Amino acid sequence: MHPNFESCVFKIMTAGGSGSGFYLSDKRIFVTNYHVVGRFKRVSVQDSVGNRHLAEVVLVNPFEDIAFLKAKSNFNVPEMKLHMNSASRGEKVFVAGYPYGMPFTVTEGIVSAPNQVMQGKSYIQTDAAINPGNSGGPVFNVKGEVIGITTSKFKEAENMGFAVPVSTLVEEFETLSVIAENTFNLVCDSCSALIAQRVHYCQSCGQHIDEKHFDEPVLSALSVFCEQALSDLGIEPVIARQGPEFWEFHFGSARARIFVYQNDYLYATSPLNQLPTKNMQAFLEEITSRDLFPFRLGLWDKELHLAYRVHISDVIGPRANEVKMNIGELFRKANELDDYFAEKYGCKFSVTALIK
Repeated sequence: MHPNFESCVFKIMTAGGSGSGFYLSDKRIFVTNYHVVGRFKRVSVQDSVGNRHLAEVVLVNPFEDIAFLKAKSNFNVPEMKLHMNSASRGEKVFVAGYPYGMPFTVTEGIVSAPNQVMQGKSYIQTDAAINPGNSGGPVFNVKGEVIGITTSKFKEAENMGFAVPVSTLVEEFETLSVIAENTFNLVCDSCSALIAQRVHYCQSCGQHIDEKHFDEPVLSALSVFCEQALSDLGIEPVIARQGPEFWEFHFGSARARIFVYQNDYLYATSPLNQLPTKNMQAFLEEITSRDLFPFRLGLWDKELHLAYRVHISDVIGPRANEVKMNIGELFRKANELDDYFAEKYGCKFSVTALIK
């Protein structure tokens, strides 16, 4: 396998969920599935050490389930080799990615069928373990060459995963030279012409074009509210997105999370410190007596957390501005308190903290 292929594989995150993708340094693009990015035009890409970058969706081919992304950041990763020839039945392969949004994983299997035709398209079928979140990630052979793009798994079947052969990318690669920087392009599913502007029909072949591909998904009123609160903090909301109505980012050293619980409450929380090994009584007395209203200190999974909870009705009611300010103040306070407890009680920082 490629000795450093972990650094080439990224987590792709949107307000709709997360998937995987890989970076081709020679072409300066990320490759992933169309269904990973959907109709979002800006997404977050996260590398193997947790750094996040804003990326623009520059090409989508819904029929082949392919998307290309570009980012302004420079990525110093090894060059990935693409194996354009057909895979062989029985050859060993590896599926790399971020299943369920978890940290990077690799699973091993074999090619069950190198040319499995379904719905008029050819796929590589493998028995390597594939789970939600693996979509868009690479399938490697034993030489470390990418042979496919993980795309799907039948929920009703065991050991049946599928990948788009990388040979399918050749035609898309040829269009890269004509794609203007950071502009969105839709591939016509009939003639493969690039469509950069909203139209009813493809100007090359007359194929009807679904104009929804040019529209960003509409965020809920709650999402708009939360993302405005993040913008007020100086946080790029797109980079913080972790899925539907869930945001996660670092504010200073503290990890910050905003999410909805049981469709009733909006939570803003930040894990601060691990429990101390000494002075436990004094530590517990302080966290149980200290008044941080409207915030609360609490213990969860052997760590100290700072939390703020409001009912959803307060987000859209007359207290909306107050709630927004409190969210910002919570994370500013968290960034102070983790230092305070580390200095006073010798508490280690949370395992999620950003310590440089």
